[in-house]
Amino acid sequence: MNQQNIEKNILSKVFVTGLIFSLVVAMPAVADSSGPHLAGYYDRFLALCGDSVFEWDGFDKPAKRMSGITQVGVGRSNSYVLTKKGVLLAWGDNTDKSITLSNQVRSFHAGRSGVFVIRDDNTLWQFDTKSLFGFGENITPKPKKIANNILTASIGDSANYYVTNDGNLFVYGLAHRGQYGDGKLNSSKSYIQTASDVTQVVSHTGHTLILKQDGTVWGTGGNIYGPLGNHGIGDKAIKWGLIFNDVKRMATGSSHSLVIRHDGSLWTWGRNEGLEPKQIMSSANTVAAGSRSTIALSDDTLWQWSPGSRPKAIMKCVN
Repeated sequence: MNQQNIEKNILSKVFVTGLIFSLVVAMPAVADSSGPHLAGYYDRFLALCGDSVFEWDGFDKPAKRMSGITQVGVGRSNSYVLTKKGVLLAWGDNTDKSITLSNQVRSFHAGRSGVFVIRDDNTLWQFDTKSLFGFGENITPKPKKIANNILTASIGDSANYYVTNDGNLFVYGLAHRGQYGDGKLNSSKSYIQTASDVTQVVSHTGHTLILKQDGTVWGTGGNIYGPLGNHGIGDKAIKWGLIFNDVKRMATGSSHSLVIRHDGSLWTWGRNEGLEPKQIMSSANTVAAGSRSTIALSDDTLWQWSPGSRPKAIMKCVN
C-alpha cells in the first residue's frame, strides 16, 4: 500500500464523537518524526529520498543503504525501514545483516524501548528491545498485541503512547516526570486514556507532545531544557499545557521541539533555541529532531543544523 492509499485509509477511519475529522486537519505522522521520510534519535539519522534510504550518525555524510522503501525509523542503536510490500526490516551497524520483523505493516514507530507496528487491519503490536551490554539492541522475536483501531502511536524513552481512530490518547509506562499529563506521578498497571481529539503524538526523554484536531500542540513531562516551551520549565509539567497553534506536523528531540505550520513554515523552541517558538525556515515538508542537531526536508533538499544555528543544506534529495 503506497503512502497516498495509507492516508486515504486513515482518513476514512478517523472519527470524533461520531463525526468525521475535517479534511483540513493534518494527517497523523507515520514515523517517529513529523512524517515517514525522516527519522532521528539522539545522533542517528535516516532520510528517505524518493524510495531510497540514506543513513548517517552525527554530522557524517549520508550514505545510501537501500531502495524500495516507504518509511524510515530509528532506535538507540537500530535502524528500521518499511518496504513497499509492507515488510518491516531492522539492522544494527550493517544493512547486510538486516532482519525481517513483520509483514502486512501499515506503519511503525521506533524508539529506545522497542518498536510499535500498526498492521493493515489497524491493530497495534509491540516488539521490545533489550540492551546488549550497553551496545546495540536485541529485538524480541515475537510481538505482543496492544490494541485495536489504531490511528498512530509513539515509543518514548520512558512511556509509550497510542491514539485510536476516534482520537483518544492512551499511555503506559513511567509517570515520574508527568508523562501521563493527568496531574499524577504514579504509573498505571495498563494503558489508560489521558487526552482526546488527538491526531499525532511524539515523545522522547520523559516528555511528550500531542497535536489536536484544532491544530494546537500540547505538552507534558520533563522540561529541564525547554522542549515544552514555558510549560513547567526548569523541572516538569504534570498536566497537558498549550504550547503552540496552527500546526500541521511536529517532532521532538531530547531537549528541543519543532512544528510545521499550515503555511509550511518551520518553527522551533527548546535548548539553545529559547522558550518561545521562533521561525527557523520558511518552508519545510518534514522534520526530525535528534540530540545535537535537527534534519529537515524542504522540497528536494535535505538540511541539518545544531539548535541555535541556521539550517545548512547537506544533500539534494533525488533518486
